[in-house]
Amino acid sequence: MNMQIPLKIAIDFDGTIVEHKYPEIGKEILFAFETIKALQKQKHQLILWTFRSGRELDEAVAYCRQNGVEFYAVNASYPEEEFDEDFASRKIDADIFIDDRNIGGMLPWGEIYQLINPQEMPTLEDELKSLSTKKRSLFKRK
Repeated sequence: MNMQIPLKIAIDFDGTIVEHKYPEIGKEILFAFETIKALQKQKHQLILWTFRSGRELDEAVAYCRQNGVEFYAVNASYPEEEFDEDFASRKIDADIFIDDRNIGGMLPWGEIYQLINPQEMPTLEDELKSLSTKKRSLFKRK
Protein backbone atom coordinates (compact mmCIF):
# COMPACT_ATOMS: atom_id res chain seq x y z
CA MET A 1 0.00 0.00 0.00
CA ASN A 2 1.30 3.46 -0.91
CA MET A 3 1.81 5.99 1.84
CA GLN A 4 -0.26 9.07 1.14
CA ILE A 5 0.66 12.63 2.06
CA PRO A 6 -1.76 13.89 4.73
CA LEU A 7 -4.38 16.26 3.36
CA LYS A 8 -6.30 19.12 4.93
CA ILE A 9 -9.95 18.16 4.46
CA ALA A 10 -12.78 20.60 5.22
CA ILE A 11 -16.05 18.83 6.04
CA ASP A 12 -19.47 20.46 6.23
CA PHE A 13 -21.90 19.39 8.97
CA ASP A 14 -25.57 19.81 7.97
CA GLY A 15 -26.43 17.68 4.95
CA THR A 16 -22.96 16.11 4.97
CA ILE A 17 -22.35 14.47 8.35
CA VAL A 18 -26.01 14.66 9.43
CA GLU A 19 -29.27 15.20 7.58
CA HIS A 20 -30.54 18.79 7.27
CA LYS A 21 -32.55 19.72 10.38
CA TYR A 22 -30.88 23.05 11.21
CA PRO A 23 -30.89 24.45 13.83
CA GLU A 24 -31.51 20.97 15.28
CA ILE A 25 -29.06 18.14 14.62
CA GLY A 26 -30.35 15.67 12.05
CA LYS A 27 -29.86 11.93 11.86
CA GLU A 28 -26.32 10.77 11.01
CA ILE A 29 -25.71 10.14 7.33
CA LEU A 30 -24.79 6.52 6.68
CA PHE A 31 -21.05 5.83 7.18
CA ALA A 32 -20.19 9.48 7.86
CA PHE A 33 -18.43 8.94 11.19
CA GLU A 34 -16.82 5.65 10.13
CA THR A 35 -15.30 7.35 7.10
CA ILE A 36 -14.20 10.44 9.02
CA LYS A 37 -12.51 8.25 11.66
CA ALA A 38 -10.74 6.25 8.92
CA LEU A 39 -9.46 9.52 7.39
CA GLN A 40 -8.24 10.66 10.81
CA LYS A 41 -6.46 7.35 11.30
CA GLN A 42 -4.58 8.12 8.07
CA LYS A 43 -3.37 11.36 9.72
CA HIS A 44 -5.39 13.74 7.52
CA GLN A 45 -6.14 17.09 9.18
CA LEU A 46 -9.91 17.39 9.30
CA ILE A 47 -11.63 20.74 9.66
CA LEU A 48 -15.28 21.11 10.58
CA TRP A 49 -16.42 23.73 8.08
CA THR A 50 -20.00 24.81 8.67
CA PHE A 51 -22.42 27.72 8.54
CA ARG A 52 -23.21 27.05 12.19
CA SER A 53 -21.99 29.46 14.86
CA GLY A 54 -22.53 30.11 18.56
CA ARG A 55 -24.65 27.57 20.44
CA GLU A 56 -25.52 25.62 17.26
CA LEU A 57 -21.82 25.26 16.41
CA ASP A 58 -21.01 24.14 19.97
CA GLU A 59 -23.77 21.51 19.70
CA ALA A 60 -22.38 20.22 16.39
CA VAL A 61 -18.84 20.00 17.81
CA ALA A 62 -20.15 18.18 20.89
CA TYR A 63 -22.20 15.79 18.72
CA CYS A 64 -19.10 14.91 16.67
CA ARG A 65 -17.05 14.46 19.83
CA GLN A 66 -19.74 12.10 21.25
CA ASN A 67 -19.37 10.07 18.05
CA GLY A 68 -15.58 9.81 18.42
CA VAL A 69 -14.51 12.64 16.10
CA GLU A 70 -12.33 15.51 17.27
CA PHE A 71 -11.54 17.98 14.49
CA TYR A 72 -8.12 19.57 13.89
CA ALA A 73 -9.87 22.96 13.62
CA VAL A 74 -13.42 24.33 13.52
CA ASN A 75 -14.39 26.99 10.97
CA ALA A 76 -10.72 27.90 10.74
CA SER A 77 -7.68 26.82 8.73
CA TYR A 78 -5.73 25.94 11.90
CA PRO A 79 -6.65 25.66 15.60
CA GLU A 80 -5.15 28.98 16.74
CA GLU A 81 -6.74 31.05 13.97
CA GLU A 82 -9.11 33.73 15.22
CA PHE A 83 -11.71 35.19 12.91
CA ASP A 84 -11.39 38.94 12.43
CA GLU A 85 -13.98 40.36 9.99
CA ASP A 86 -11.72 43.28 9.09
CA PHE A 87 -8.68 41.12 8.35
CA ALA A 88 -9.51 37.48 7.72
CA SER A 89 -11.59 35.66 5.16
CA ARG A 90 -14.05 32.89 6.08
CA LYS A 91 -12.45 30.86 3.31
CA ILE A 92 -10.71 27.79 4.70
CA ASP A 93 -7.28 26.65 3.53
CA ALA A 94 -7.93 23.02 2.60
CA ASP A 95 -6.96 20.52 -0.08
CA ILE A 96 -10.42 18.94 -0.28
CA PHE A 97 -13.91 20.16 0.62
CA ILE A 98 -16.65 17.63 1.42
CA ASP A 99 -20.04 19.33 1.22
CA ASP A 100 -23.58 18.44 0.16
CA ARG A 101 -23.65 21.62 -1.95
CA ASN A 102 -21.11 20.29 -4.47
CA ILE A 103 -22.06 20.31 -8.13
CA GLY A 104 -23.69 16.93 -8.54
CA GLY A 105 -24.63 16.71 -4.85
CA MET A 106 -23.24 14.68 -2.01
CA LEU A 107 -21.50 11.44 -2.88
CA PRO A 108 -21.95 8.47 -0.53
CA TRP A 109 -19.22 8.40 2.13
CA GLY A 110 -17.81 5.12 0.76
CA GLU A 111 -17.20 6.75 -2.63
CA ILE A 112 -15.61 9.77 -0.95
CA TYR A 113 -13.22 7.46 0.88
CA GLN A 114 -12.32 5.67 -2.36
CA LEU A 115 -11.67 8.98 -4.16
CA ILE A 116 -9.28 10.06 -1.40
CA ASN A 117 -7.63 6.60 -1.25
CA PRO A 118 -7.50 5.30 -4.84
CA GLN A 119 -4.47 3.11 -4.09
CA GLU A 120 -6.65 0.95 -1.85
CA MET A 121 -8.91 0.01 -4.74
CA PRO A 122 -7.58 -2.93 -6.74
CA THR A 123 -7.27 -2.28 -10.45
CA LEU A 124 -8.11 -4.82 -13.14
CA GLU A 125 -4.36 -5.27 -13.67
CA ASP A 126 -3.90 -6.06 -9.94
CA GLU A 127 -6.75 -8.58 -10.05
CA LEU A 128 -5.27 -10.32 -13.11
CA LYS A 129 -1.83 -10.50 -11.49
CA SER A 130 -3.26 -12.05 -8.35
CA LEU A 131 -5.11 -14.66 -10.43
CA SER A 132 -2.00 -15.61 -12.39
CA THR A 133 0.15 -16.04 -9.25
CA LYS A 134 -2.27 -18.33 -7.42
CA LYS A 135 -1.00 -21.92 -7.27
CA ARG A 136 -3.27 -24.60 -8.58
CA SER A 137 -3.90 -27.80 -6.73
CA LEU A 138 -2.83 -31.05 -8.38
CA PHE A 139 -6.33 -32.39 -7.85
CA LYS A 140 -8.15 -29.43 -9.45
CA ARG A 141 -6.27 -29.03 -12.72
CA LYS A 142 -8.34 -28.28 -15.78
